[in-house]
Amino acid sequence: MPSIETLGTPLVFKVKGARPAAVGVSPDRVCLRTELRALEGMQKEALVRDRASGGAWRMVCDEGPYLNGTDLAPFPLAFYTAGVVFSLMTEIQRHAEARNLALDSLAVSSDHFYTMQGSALRGDMIGGAKPVEVEVDMGTAAGDAAVAEILAAAQASSPAEAYMRESLRNTFTLTANGSPLELSEPAPSNRQMEDPAADFDQLDVAEGEYLDDIITKMTAAEVVEGVEGGAGSSLKAEQKRMLHVRGEARMLRGTLQEIRVHLFKPIGSSFRFFSDSSNTQAPSALAYLSAGVGFCFMTQIGRYAHIARKQLTAYRIVQDNVFHIGDSDAPAAAEPVDTHAFLSLNEPDDVARKIVYMSERTCFLHAAMRGAHPSRIRSA
Repeated sequence: MPSIETLGTPLVFKVKGARPAAVGVSPDRVCLRTELRALEGMQKEALVRDRASGGAWRMVCDEGPYLNGTDLAPFPLAFYTAGVVFSLMTEIQRHAEARNLALDSLAVSSDHFYTMQGSALRGDMIGGAKPVEVEVDMGTAAGDAAVAEILAAAQASSPAEAYMRESLRNTFTLTANGSPLELSEPAPSNRQMEDPAADFDQLDVAEGEYLDDIITKMTAAEVVEGVEGGAGSSLKAEQKRMLHVRGEARMLRGTLQEIRVHLFKPIGSSFRFFSDSSNTQAPSALAYLSAGVGFCFMTQIGRYAHIARKQLTAYRIVQDNVFHIGDSDAPAAAEPVDTHAFLSLNEPDDVARKIVYMSERTCFLHAAMRGAHPSRIRSA
């Protein structure tokens, strides 16, 4: 199985000549297809295709010491955090411009909390998500009332916010060892996808079309044994814990934005991301968001198989994320995420079904979409 080390490519790059995602497109609808495969250990690789622009980004993900990962790339929740904050910032800029309000600066800090409790072996382990706590510092001469109006409008029109505001019943299919299997839980999809394995064989890097060092590791997690959130702690069969991720973002020139994401609980590393709302110089907010959802679900597949000692040899998914852009008359909306899992394993069919079932239950980001808990946004 390949790894980040053997692939030897940047953590994120634009793909040359990528074929468009085969999903519909319209001016008020953003459709992204994300194909993901497992690499060695807890590493994952994603190909995110934007149907509107035709662009595609390849990204890699890893986990820190808490999951015995190599910590070479950002953890899944870092991608999701970046997507949530970049989406809100893009909407703030858009609404300020529509009101002819100049922004000398824009900084956003966010705190994201998730829970995990129960037993993987009993089958009652479940992930949870809390409302995101957001503080916005807008460098503008506008008064408090105008700032509050912009923040409310931005929250309503942010497609990423729709994932927290709405309750979604996401859908799934399962193919095990090349054979489709029926699902009862989680909710079955009425669509069927092809295995994306071949799409990763030859990914050509597009040169000179995007920023260097789009994702950079800033600080490394300390490897500590026998403490809360320490090495291997997230692989325990019994869990009762809280996760805490913090994002610190700022507006750069033009359509560019930057965020630094820190994993406080469990003990993790910090990474810097660049984003471009035009999806040209760096991935867009929704590209990061979509990758984060897929990476988190993939982590739970590998994590559950490890804890339950199942003989899972390879796994991939195809995931469609569809967003409806908000306007002055209606807030942004999100359609249920449609995920298609492809497992290679030396286990009975019921074990394959259990892996998908437990992975959906324990995925923090599917948990974020199961309930309705909008972000709490305040002005600095």
